[in-house]
Amino acid sequence: MFLFKDGEQVKSTTGDRTMEKLSAFVEECLEIIRPGSRPVGGLPELPTSGASSFSTKLASSASDPTVTDPDVAAQHRPTNPDGVSVAMDPETYEALVTKSLDPWFIKFYAPWCPHCQRMAPSWKGMAREMQGKLNIGEVNCDVEKKLCRQAGVDRFPMLKLIKGPDAIVYNGLRGVGDLIDYANKSAEAIGGVQEVNLAEFEKIEETEDVIFVYFHDEATTTEDFTALERLPIHLLDHAKLVKTSDAAMVKRFKVTTWPRLLVSRKSRYTVFDHLMPQDIRDVEKVTKWMQSVWLPLVPELTAANAQQLMQNKYAVLAILDRGRKEAFDVAQRELETAATEWLEKAEHAYELERQELRDAKTLRIEEAQDRADKRAEENAKRIKVDMNSVPRKEVVFAWVDGVFWEHWLKTQFGLNVKDGEVVVINDEDVSLLCCSSLIEFQLTHEITEPTVLGPNCHRKLYHSIQDVHTRNTGACSDVLIEATIEEQWPSPPGLLSSGPQHSHAASANQPSSVSGQYTSIDYRLVPWQATEKRLW
Repeated sequence: MFLFKDGEQVKSTTGDRTMEKLSAFVEECLEIIRPGSRPVGGLPELPTSGASSFSTKLASSASDPTVTDPDVAAQHRPTNPDGVSVAMDPETYEALVTKSLDPWFIKFYAPWCPHCQRMAPSWKGMAREMQGKLNIGEVNCDVEKKLCRQAGVDRFPMLKLIKGPDAIVYNGLRGVGDLIDYANKSAEAIGGVQEVNLAEFEKIEETEDVIFVYFHDEATTTEDFTALERLPIHLLDHAKLVKTSDAAMVKRFKVTTWPRLLVSRKSRYTVFDHLMPQDIRDVEKVTKWMQSVWLPLVPELTAANAQQLMQNKYAVLAILDRGRKEAFDVAQRELETAATEWLEKAEHAYELERQELRDAKTLRIEEAQDRADKRAEENAKRIKVDMNSVPRKEVVFAWVDGVFWEHWLKTQFGLNVKDGEVVVINDEDVSLLCCSSLIEFQLTHEITEPTVLGPNCHRKLYHSIQDVHTRNTGACSDVLIEATIEEQWPSPPGLLSSGPQHSHAASANQPSSVSGQYTSIDYRLVPWQATEKRLW
């Protein structure tokens, strides 16, 4: 008998095939798959030949709360019974954390570290508050250097939430209230994946912007559910995960295969596209996909998510003032409309591209069959239609509080929200500042300099952009503006350039019909030459 994991043999047994030996082998395999889940000593009894039933009650040593074996004690230890942070050495860490599936919030610290010293009272208060809710521990890295090195500690203090083989680092604020809030959310999130029906899901939608939904049926395997239970820790502070087998949910999301994982954002959903059954059990692969889609449809740009939003992406960034309540609400709705329209176009283009690849594969198979070339036919059949291998630059939509981030916006883009709301299309090193109602331009003429924009954004925010392209160079001089005049407005006192590194005056060749005027327009940005990167 052999045990295979991810296509590789990890255990085998030979010789006698008695019930006792087979049972011992199966128990060992189950323990490998899920450490700490099997009773020490195995099942109390085994079925006899011809028996119609038998007891599956665990061995008494595993259920006895007074056992002294540390591995067994770790499996049955009550959650934070004393409301204290448990000091750990390598032995207790292995018994309580490594060989257990219980969640732990652990502080790795050094006594000489001033940040650790200041946080110590808050950590102690949080541990007391989490009595009976979440296990709290701490490791002195001055003493346990090897343990901290193995845990990947590279700074002090490092706070890690750990459950079995999975761990995440807490990078939030360290006041006692912040730690308690995070610990409470941790205990709730990783306590298990909630089963929901349609009514319960719709209730969750009222408070959650992003919800991951796992669809299962009676054929969903233990391995699938084991992988599912490892996911919530990676979604903490980002999104909610639920599971369902409800027929009404299946109908709403048009699910036809199981298990199926998707993310719902503002009633729009995106499906995790897995080619093989083991893909949805690959926690690392699934987590990577979740990280790519766990932001809301139009999130607020913050210090915590700025890198994820801006790095290696085209970011459509609306600079808003929440103090102007009515205008702020309108702007958010219109930005969400623009994001939804873009996603629909992007998904349609994605499906067309995938169908083209499938058609190309089919054509190669048919051509090989016509030539009676068996080798070519087999090679063509082995071609994988993998959309992840096609390089793409993602487009994201977000908004930023122009008052709170006033200094950053001024130094980065030369903008001030007091002059009016503006939309920035940011491409890492170069930014195209798109103001969708007031702009100085050469009507029907080619623009050979970076686009010069007005400092105010008047009306028709966001959705008036119809088509934006850029070349790989990202050079603003490669952009031509096509516009339709709707109405004219008095010329504002100043001009803004198309990027933080440039400053240009209005064109001297501007047509007389709009000379000295700014024009409310419905426009699009298109490239001079054949585009290589499509934005909008």
